[in-house]
Amino acid sequence: MHDNVQNFAVAHLLRRPAPVETGGFVAGFDPATDSPYVNYATPFPGAEPADRDVTALIRAFRERGLRPRLEFAPDAAPAVEPALRRAGFRTEAVHDYLVCTPATLVVPANGDGPDGGLAVRAPRTDEDYRAVDTALSEAFAGEFGPSEAGAARLRRTEEQGGAVRFVRAPDGTCAGGALCSAPAEDTAELAGVGTRPVYRGRGIAAAVTAALAATTFSRGTSSVWLEYSGEGSRRVYERVGFRPRGTRLYLTLEG
Repeated sequence: MHDNVQNFAVAHLLRRPAPVETGGFVAGFDPATDSPYVNYATPFPGAEPADRDVTALIRAFRERGLRPRLEFAPDAAPAVEPALRRAGFRTEAVHDYLVCTPATLVVPANGDGPDGGLAVRAPRTDEDYRAVDTALSEAFAGEFGPSEAGAARLRRTEEQGGAVRFVRAPDGTCAGGALCSAPAEDTAELAGVGTRPVYRGRGIAAAVTAALAATTFSRGTSSVWLEYSGEGSRRVYERVGFRPRGTRLYLTLEG
């Protein structure tokens, strides 16, 4: 499963508008944004980069005015972390990831909260995509601002074979949502699970997570994986069938 997730990471970055392959790495660049969470690199499984390969990777980022940054499953390429650390890369984060399969998926009945009856929807209009983007910005405490570009990226996720799902708020906006990438290597990444603070505790995260997994499985994919940010979110994901499977490492080069 480490290689499956890492193979997915490679394929996912190769779908970026301007990917670059160099020295055992693929860097996924999107000229429409300078976000480090969009523009980053990952190694091919089993890569054994020399110092000159890491230098070339750094140069690819610097030439674009971007901070060198990587996300990967270290068990899939054990030689990569030492090479990056020799070049001065430091740990940004270490995240465990969970995997769900059709055999483990549990779809909550009537949502998963005290008021029940949560209707999980797919966005249909530009207004829907803007509402989801705005809600996720609020859910993640302004880590990224709502924007037309963000809404457009959500629409492209759907158009390119992924999925976006949300629960509508009583005022017609979005209470919470999430997205799942287009599958690659027989798996897909579920990400951006967020609920606006006022609507938390109503089972929205569990409902959209289960709906996205079910949608992805219905298209023939054998697994879905995600990372979690804390024990509270882990319990939500485990309740709908996600199980611990491995670790992903985030490294960045400052300066």
